Amino acid sequence: MEESNVRANIKGVVVDNGHGGDDPGAVSNGLREKDFTLEAGKYMYNRLKDLGIPVAITRDTDRTLTREERINTMVNSFGNGEDVLILSNHVNAGGGEGAEVYYPLRNNDELAELILEEIGNQGQIKRGTYQRRLPEDPSKDYYYIQRLTPDTQSLLIEYGFIDNPRDVQKLQNNLLDYVEGVVKAVANYAGVTYTPPGGISEETGRYTVQKGDTLWSIAQKFNTTVDALRTANNLTSNVLQIGQVLIIPRNQDTPMDTITYTVQRGDSLWKIANQFNTTVNTIRDLNHLTTDILQIGQVLQIPVNETNTEQTTLYTVQRGDTLWSIANRYNTTVNTLRSLNNLASDILSVGQVLRLPGNSGETNPTDKTYTVQRGDTLYRISQQFQVPIEQLIDRNNLTTTILQPGQVLIIPR
Repeated sequence: MEESNVRANIKGVVVDNGHGGDDPGAVSNGLREKDFTLEAGKYMYNRLKDLGIPVAITRDTDRTLTREERINTMVNSFGNGEDVLILSNHVNAGGGEGAEVYYPLRNNDELAELILEEIGNQGQIKRGTYQRRLPEDPSKDYYYIQRLTPDTQSLLIEYGFIDNPRDVQKLQNNLLDYVEGVVKAVANYAGVTYTPPGGISEETGRYTVQKGDTLWSIAQKFNTTVDALRTANNLTSNVLQIGQVLIIPRNQDTPMDTITYTVQRGDSLWKIANQFNTTVNTIRDLNHLTTDILQIGQVLQIPVNETNTEQTTLYTVQRGDTLWSIANRYNTTVNTLRSLNNLASDILSVGQVLRLPGNSGETNPTDKTYTVQRGDTLYRISQQFQVPIEQLIDRNNLTTTILQPGQVLIIPR
C-alpha cells in the first residue's frame, strides 16, 4: 500500500508483545501473560499488514527481550516521531475485570478511547483510559515504554485480568476478537479502509486465516483451488495458523455455486455451516450478513462444495420422522445419513434439513403422505386409506398411537 493512503501523521505501527522468554509477566492458575500477548501481537501484526499499514513487531517468538532491545526495535523501525504508533499488548492482574488502555502524558486520549471503544464493541468490559505517572518524578510516564520513546504515541493495552475467572474465559475464547477491535480502531484512526477478517482486502488481495479455516474451505470460499493457494503462497504444508495472511489468486471469474436454505426455528450460523460442511465466515460473506442473528423464514445462500454436491436431494424433517424412517423411505442407511450430515445425535428437529445420498429414491415411490388433522386417530386414517394400523405404525416407526395435529405420516401402498 502506498504511504499516501495512510493519514499524514502516521508513518508506521510497532506491535509490542509484552514480556516473553524468562519473563512470564502475570501468572495465575498455570496461565502466563507472555503467552496471551504473543498470540495477540502476532495476530495484530498480520492484520495490520493485511490492511496495508506499515508495521513492525518487537518479538514473534517466546524469547527474552532486554529493555534496551525492546526500545531499540521500537525506535529503529519507523523512528521516534509523533507519527509512529506503538501498541504494547498486555494482560492485567489484581482481581479486576475488563480492558484498560494507558496513553502517554504527552498525548491526548483520542486513539486510546477509539481502541477501548472497539474492544468494548467486541464484548469486553471497558474499565477506562488512563495516564500513569512515575511516583518519584510525576512529570514522567510510569511505563518505561512510554518514558523512553518520548515522541511516539505509545499505548499499553490491557485486554483483561488473568486472575479473574470471567476474564480468563474471555481471554481464552475471545482475545483475538478484542485484538481485531484494536486493529479496526487503528485503521480508522490512520484513515485506512478497514476490511473485516474473513474477506479479501481490496488494497492487498490478501485474506487473514480465521479459526476453523482450512486450505480447502478457503479455496471454496474464494472460488479457487488448494493447489493455486499453495502455489501463490509458497506453502509446503496444509497446516494454517490463525492470523496467517494468504494471497488469494485473482484469476477466477466463475461465481460460487450456491443453493438456498430457509432458516428454521433453533437454527444458528454455526449449526447451518456444520450441516452443509462449510464455515460461518463463508455464509456471512456470501449473504453480506452484518450480524449472526437469524430470523425464522430468512433465506440464505449456501455454497455448494464437494460434499454437499454429492447429493441432489434435500429433505425437510417432518413431525414423527426418525433417522430410521427416513433411511428406510429413501433406500439408504442410518449411518450414511449420520455421516453425510455430520450428526452427533440421532435426535431430529422438525424443519431440520438433511442431505440425502445422490442415489436415494423413495423405496415406495407411490407412497403418499398425510398431514394429521385435529381429531384424527390411527384407526380413522387406516380406514380412510384402507391400510392396516400395523403397517402405519411400522412404516412411520411410531412408538405411540397418539397423534399430533400437523404430524406427517407416510401412507404405504
